[in-house]
Amino acid sequence: MSSLTEIPITGYLDRFSHRPGETFVAHVSVREPGSYRTRILRVISADPNPQGPGMRFEDLSHRLDQSHEGRRQEVRLGSHGIIKSGPARDPRAACTWTLLVQPGVLDPSAAVLAEEAGDHAIILSIGPSGAEASIAWPGGSLELATTVPLKPKAWYRLWLAIDPASGRVVLGQQPLNKGEPVKVNGHAAGVSLPSSGTVLFAAERALAPQRHFTGKLEDPAILRGCVEAFANPLAEVERLGGEVLAAWDFSQGIDSSSVIDVGPGKYHGRLVNQPMRAVVGAKWSGREVCWRNAPRDYAAIHFHDDDLDDCQWQPDFTWTVPQDMPSGAYAFHLTCRDGEDWLPFYVLPKRQGPFAPIAFLAPTFTYQAYANDRRGGADAAYQERVRQWGAYPHNPDQHPEYGGSTYNLHRDGSGIAFTSRRRPILTMRPGFLSINDERGSGLRHYPADSHILAWLEARGFPFDIVTDEDLDDEGVALLTPYRAVLTGSHPEYHTLGTLDALQAYTENDGRLAYLGGNGFYWRIARDKKTPHLFELRRAEGGTRLWAAEPGEYFHALDGQLGGLWRRNRRPPQMLVGIGFVGQGAFEGTHFRRLPASRDPAHAWIFEGVEEDVFGDYGLSGGGAAGYELDRTDPALGTPHDVVILARSEDEPSSVELVPEELIVRRGTLEGDPPRKVPPQAPEFGAEMVYFDKPNGGAVFSVGSITFCGSLWRNGFEGPVSHILENVVRRFSAASG
Repeated sequence: MSSLTEIPITGYLDRFSHRPGETFVAHVSVREPGSYRTRILRVISADPNPQGPGMRFEDLSHRLDQSHEGRRQEVRLGSHGIIKSGPARDPRAACTWTLLVQPGVLDPSAAVLAEEAGDHAIILSIGPSGAEASIAWPGGSLELATTVPLKPKAWYRLWLAIDPASGRVVLGQQPLNKGEPVKVNGHAAGVSLPSSGTVLFAAERALAPQRHFTGKLEDPAILRGCVEAFANPLAEVERLGGEVLAAWDFSQGIDSSSVIDVGPGKYHGRLVNQPMRAVVGAKWSGREVCWRNAPRDYAAIHFHDDDLDDCQWQPDFTWTVPQDMPSGAYAFHLTCRDGEDWLPFYVLPKRQGPFAPIAFLAPTFTYQAYANDRRGGADAAYQERVRQWGAYPHNPDQHPEYGGSTYNLHRDGSGIAFTSRRRPILTMRPGFLSINDERGSGLRHYPADSHILAWLEARGFPFDIVTDEDLDDEGVALLTPYRAVLTGSHPEYHTLGTLDALQAYTENDGRLAYLGGNGFYWRIARDKKTPHLFELRRAEGGTRLWAAEPGEYFHALDGQLGGLWRRNRRPPQMLVGIGFVGQGAFEGTHFRRLPASRDPAHAWIFEGVEEDVFGDYGLSGGGAAGYELDRTDPALGTPHDVVILARSEDEPSSVELVPEELIVRRGTLEGDPPRKVPPQAPEFGAEMVYFDKPNGGAVFSVGSITFCGSLWRNGFEGPVSHILENVVRRFSAASG
């Protein structure tokens, strides 16, 4: 049944970018069945602030303007495992279902192991009353519960044993650390058991999975015989008692979605909605912290009732990019009787060109990391600003059905480690406000980066657009045609492939302008077989809203250590000269020029700028230096010839040193003489830097996430705009 709280129309695309000749596939859902219209817009500016450039689109209806018949498509949250056909056996033969369980939450009741075939169903669950069992067969049913509550985050062996010959049923739970087993007996006269049924882990009802479990499961098995007790509940399955009919070893295929049966029947299956693998199990010894070295220590899977890999909506329309379509930022504008939505996308240039001198590298990995971030700030004041400005009206706070971001938590307090682009992403929409910014627009990520695109257009710079995903797929060859590459305001998330490509680009006469803050910070894992998805382990260090559990720092997808690139010996200072050092509220201050900015070797950067102080204005927090600030650090790889052109000052009182800095500089804690509070200058400040690279390459970095919000001052005028124009004009000019 539809609800007025649902978004009237929304959707997602097969990917964020395509080239001319390639085809976008759109997946659309409407709240009420009926027709809807789709047309193409070029996105020029996505800032709804009336004091800024405003929302600006170019109508390209001549490229596409169609009507379609809409339908409502469901989002099915919750991860689980499924074996389409389990053991074939005599329905009158005794059988035991068992597994290891670590509950994350206990309410409401959730299924951990189920087997279903026709009118037969065996469901083993956990809930507020402890272990629960539900048995159904033609002509009868039985419900049991131990009535002894389980403890969250504690490991148990659960089992359900049934002997159809006698009708005896035993439901049991046994803690693995201390405590006696708890058993409850039941009687099921005339019971018969499923044969060749569908087996599910962490859910029930194969046709429409429900009652999803949140927590860890390990070593589910089906045994022949009525095993009523376990002398060693941690024993390997072949030593538990009874003949093994099926035994699924989650330590096999950790880097995949496969579920492997090590029993005689090889009843293999798959995982749905990407639960978390490479997690410590009940048998974790602590001797190894990487799952590749001790897979059986990692024989658990962490399921969640809100996991989402792919909405798997049916496609609604396709559109092939015309051969003459210029590279740029576009959107499908969807309208129906009750509302509208935008599905943003990028068009790359043809593989053979022609190419513009400049490429904007859209930080789509970062957009995806923050996708549907539930910040908890969509209060009445926020909603009123949205209404007054005509901003994007839908906020993830009100729409958890589309899954959360890697900045949100599952119900058991664990962090969301996977993020998918095959779902509606409300935060990646023109006009979306992340923050109710008293001094500016409150934009982040996709709409904030339109400040750069609108500025490029206003200044008459021809440019192409490429994305992080394209760069990871194609490597440095994607960037080689360009004289200059510009980043977005917050290129935070990267793979080894994207970092290597950017490094190679700058070392081979490429000019890189890093136009943000807190960039090149977190390492992510991506499997090219599932390109819509990536994984994040927030391992040791870093500013983070959740931390990976000890022993769970290595990605499942690639087996590599997660966490900060700094911890992987690739700090951002090595690439762009500066790295994340301070974070505060969404508010900004100004920069002050340093003597190097007037040196003849670098004065060209400030041509037309007479002010010593600049950037004390802007659409992002009211200042060019704010929110997240970067600075140099030779100990972390800042090149020796970096020139510091300007530095922020008078940082807001909300700014704090990032935690990883506290273990790098002893002086920030003790100083000379000792002091208890880390100094605010210069350790906290943003630094604007420039350095040349061998072979004609160069890097310009601005050191602040709010910098590009200050490109606008009564139009795209003012010192910040002049500085960037000087850099981009020099970087994009023909060499020699």
